[in-house]
Amino acid sequence: MMKIKTLVVGLLACLVVGSLAAHQLKSAVTTILFNERTGNIEVMHRFNLHDAEHAVGELFNKDQADIHTDEATRALFAVYVLERFSLNTSTGEALPLTSVGYQVDGRDFWVYQETAIPAKIDGLEVRQGALQEVWSEQQNLVNIEGKGEITSLQFNANDDGLTVQFD
Repeated sequence: MMKIKTLVVGLLACLVVGSLAAHQLKSAVTTILFNERTGNIEVMHRFNLHDAEHAVGELFNKDQADIHTDEATRALFAVYVLERFSLNTSTGEALPLTSVGYQVDGRDFWVYQETAIPAKIDGLEVRQGALQEVWSEQQNLVNIEGKGEITSLQFNANDDGLTVQFD
């Protein structure tokens, strides 16, 4: 009986610690989609809303950083994200990204961009540094879709630009 109680207490402790640690993971996901139907490269950045709100407080010294309800705060964070992301062709030509908007969706904050697909493109150099000056452990995953198999790039605080080549 004592072994079962010890096991149950141990499992509960693991669940509590696991759920606390789960939110401590600082990460964001960006999808770069080559959409042949529209002729555009569509970029979608997804941030945990809680992380975005804390970052706004850190980055912009906002005491009442309410990204849920304050349009100015949402716009400020979106501009911040746009300034820390860039795409270049494999030859170093910058792709001019246009802001398409941003939104709060449940527990996520999304920022959207797009640019025309160049006539000839055989690779990309990607920069994604959002939130890495706030948290050194911030991980930014970038998934590239629509050019063969999905390719992923993982940005850590020490990464500047990472490249991918297409077949």
